[in-house]
Amino acid sequence: MRIISLNAWGGAMFDDLAPWLDACGADVLCLQEVTHTPALGGWTRFDDADRSLPQRANLLTDVRSRLPRHHALFTASDTGPVHDGRREHRQDFGVATFVAESLPVVGMRSAFVHGDYTEHRDRWPTDGRPRAALGVRVHDRRARRFVTVVNLHGLRDPRGKADTPARLAQAERLAALVEAARRDGDMTVVCGDFNLLPDSKTFQVLGDLGLTDLVGDADTRTSRYPKPLRHASYLLVSDPAAVKRFEILIAPEVSDHRALLLDL
Repeated sequence: MRIISLNAWGGAMFDDLAPWLDACGADVLCLQEVTHTPALGGWTRFDDADRSLPQRANLLTDVRSRLPRHHALFTASDTGPVHDGRREHRQDFGVATFVAESLPVVGMRSAFVHGDYTEHRDRWPTDGRPRAALGVRVHDRRARRFVTVVNLHGLRDPRGKADTPARLAQAERLAALVEAARRDGDMTVVCGDFNLLPDSKTFQVLGDLGLTDLVGDADTRTSRYPKPLRHASYLLVSDPAAVKRFEILIAPEVSDHRALLLDL
């Protein structure tokens, strides 16, 4: 069973992302920074006080079209304005998990780990945006076990990735979601763009649930990310002995984040 996690950067590199999706072989694909603009396709532009980025209008539909034999699950954290060069649209932003139809989905759960759903009327804020996590429980027939996968996009703070009271509260909410989503004996995977440093107390909180981080202080950024601090994405498992392969994919570059690949 293959699980891949990637911050898709809103599809900013979709010309590279699309063929990678075709070939990645993920049974469970966890994406962060997924966009959804109803009844709109193609390209839009996202703006806040710090950044102006091209984004796919509907990355959720774009990925679904590349993975037609996967179930698509999406949780929106917030909604705000984007432009397609002619007029403004309202775009949903969140996390999505795509599950191969060969894996029965036996449970789903989502929860906000920071804040609550917000509609930004005039402009996207740079600080304190809400964050949701999405859990899915599947039955792996070949291994005869249940696997719970939780997909997270952690709080972004323009002041940095160090621990804050908000991030500690996020960790506690995330732990509660993991406990609610899984059952005793499940293989458990928690992955995503945590926006944290490797020494964050978040890993202690998740460690108390029996989860082990496989990333540590490794570089999880691509050449598209110009800043020197290279920590962002993580992947934790409940049973390291069940891991056949874990790799932080350096190539191809399909985002400003590297994808995390796990074979169980």
